[in-house]
Amino acid sequence: MRDRSNSLPSPGRLLEVALEAANAGAAVIRDAAPRVRSIEWQTKKPADFVSEVDLAAEATILKIVRAALPDAGILAEESGSAQSAEERERGVLFVIDPLDGTTNFLHGYPEYAVSIGVLINGSPAAGVVIDVALNETFTATAGGGAFSNGQPIRVSPIDNPRRSLIGTGFPFTRVEEVDPYARQLAGIMKGTAGVRRAGAAALDLAAVASGRFEAFWETVLSPWDIAAGILLVREAGGIATDLAGAPCPVARTGIVAGNPAIHEWLMGELRTE
Repeated sequence: MRDRSNSLPSPGRLLEVALEAANAGAAVIRDAAPRVRSIEWQTKKPADFVSEVDLAAEATILKIVRAALPDAGILAEESGSAQSAEERERGVLFVIDPLDGTTNFLHGYPEYAVSIGVLINGSPAAGVVIDVALNETFTATAGGGAFSNGQPIRVSPIDNPRRSLIGTGFPFTRVEEVDPYARQLAGIMKGTAGVRRAGAAALDLAAVASGRFEAFWETVLSPWDIAAGILLVREAGGIATDLAGAPCPVARTGIVAGNPAIHEWLMGELRTE
């Protein structure tokens, strides 16, 4: 393998490739949506599914990325990664979720997305999240800000928890975590204007970045769920950490993201549960 740490593309170039690939993946999903009831799908583990559409979208995305940047590393939800953990910290790495919200898609619930985050030497450099059903595209580059359909976005200015709307994700594949999570949820519900669970973490993080949610938390997510979203949040003026308060890594981890005031409040609430 060639050394991917030399002559690295700029974040802007990485965003161009990620955006082209994400749009192509989104087109595969849109084309399949009218026949959703006839789509074949399989169970990866309890309440976690993969369909022919996930696989087709991922194949389309990978074809574009590999043609444009053949030396880039790949970490994709359905096909995994050929790189070791050490290699993934060097050079360019595309972290791909071809269909975030598969269960939503398979039931015709319009909350699903394509998410592509790109890392340079382990740090988020570019990200794209496409809300396929609503045709909304969120983009960000490190130091370049965050955008929705080309317009700048910022996190919400609301700093009163009782006026805040919080996003979350359920531990739906890990039944042993349901009771601890339920205690967290009860506390957050009592202190806010509401809690929402839509089932696509990439879109939840985009909602934080665009000010629709004041914050979001989930106890465990995979790297492809958050690689683009954490950059969106940070570039929109928000904070994204793990459950201990450290900067959120692109890894299998819990996450707390929000505007600065509500992030701090949410962290405090979670630590008391």
